[in-house]
Amino acid sequence: MFAAPCLLLSAWVDGQLVGLARSLTDHAYCCYLSDLAVDKQYQGLGIGKELVRRTQAVIGDEVSLILLSAPDAMSYYPTLGFEPAGNAYVVRRQH
Repeated sequence: MFAAPCLLLSAWVDGQLVGLARSLTDHAYCCYLSDLAVDKQYQGLGIGKELVRRTQAVIGDEVSLILLSAPDAMSYYPTLGFEPAGNAYVVRRQH
């Protein structure tokens, strides 16, 4: 848990950063995918899917992958195998 809790993966095209997956994990029980971002110009090409796949490859099948979705991406994550979690809670940030 202490040795390497951060997992950062990136996607590049011709030296330009086009995608990023940033996670916090204990490598044993759960991995929180806090950011998954792909440049609008490169969306729809499978970059986000590949970043999630590579995140899962690093953490393994025994670790749950968890995220909070932006409202506009709610329909995207089920296409990657994510299921809604009925046992989650949140204290919303103040504006």
